Amino acid sequence: MQTFTTWAGAPHGERGAVAAIGNFDGVHLGHRTVIEIARKQATAHGVPLGVLTFEPHPRQHFAPDAPPFRLMNAEARSNRLAKLQIDHLYELPFDAKLAALSPEAFAREVLHEGLGLAHVVVGQDFCFGKGRKGNVADLKRFGDELGFGVTAVELLSNEGGAVSSTAIRDALTDGRPRDAAAMLGHWHRIEGAVLHGDSRGHALGYPTANMSIHNLHRPRFGVYAVRVDVLSGPHKGTYDGAASIGVRPMFGENVPNCESFLFDFKGDLYGTHLSVALVEFLRDEAKYDSLNELVAQIDRDCARAREILANEPPLPWRP
Repeated sequence: MQTFTTWAGAPHGERGAVAAIGNFDGVHLGHRTVIEIARKQATAHGVPLGVLTFEPHPRQHFAPDAPPFRLMNAEARSNRLAKLQIDHLYELPFDAKLAALSPEAFAREVLHEGLGLAHVVVGQDFCFGKGRKGNVADLKRFGDELGFGVTAVELLSNEGGAVSSTAIRDALTDGRPRDAAAMLGHWHRIEGAVLHGDSRGHALGYPTANMSIHNLHRPRFGVYAVRVDVLSGPHKGTYDGAASIGVRPMFGENVPNCESFLFDFKGDLYGTHLSVALVEFLRDEAKYDSLNELVAQIDRDCARAREILANEPPLPWRP
């Protein structure tokens, strides 16, 4: 997958692609529908398949002090899109310049002149341009004028209602990762580098790989059964485990993070990148009267997680 991080002008040989457009936070089943329709268009025209998205998320640009809401950081989104065999990822910087473009200027300067797209596919509720004043009807009109095609896709629903990033966030907030996975089409994952911690887990007999959840939507704090993909380094592979997400109340006030204990693993993971899939919520985080009580609870958590994961078939969309 080739990544473009500017709309100043795609190289001549890379123009003419079909692109799905959106924020694609979570790359859920609704997003997959848009991408697959774009794929059919690209195949029919014999041109590359692209995804056009923005970094940071526009909501972060307009409300930088709002609570964290993203389901995926840019790295995780890129990894997920690469698994869908996208040819081009247009990850455009969402800044004041882009935000100030009128709907017509966005269509002309970004989609037509900048990236040279032959066809775009969007959700039926797609809005664009300054103040989100442009809609699908406007996009089709600009496409007719400028020479690119437009397909609008109806929003996807399941038995629980509309499939959306908001509904997925609600499920994760409630500690329902399986419901989130049903809408995502894959386990919800926290991805990033393993950071140095305070080594408390090692001292307790449960060494953990610590990861930041900064700027990400916070799932319900507590302990989860997880499947962990080590994405880099000599221990690359998939491992079952248990993870704690939260502020570690036994040890004072801490910045929320994700700490994963990989079952039957020996090795150094510092500096490697992990993808931690939340499979099942086990319990809320808690403060215990002693470290012995904490360790006894961790023993029970890990035993339960092993039991759950031993009976959990690999999902067809893994990893």
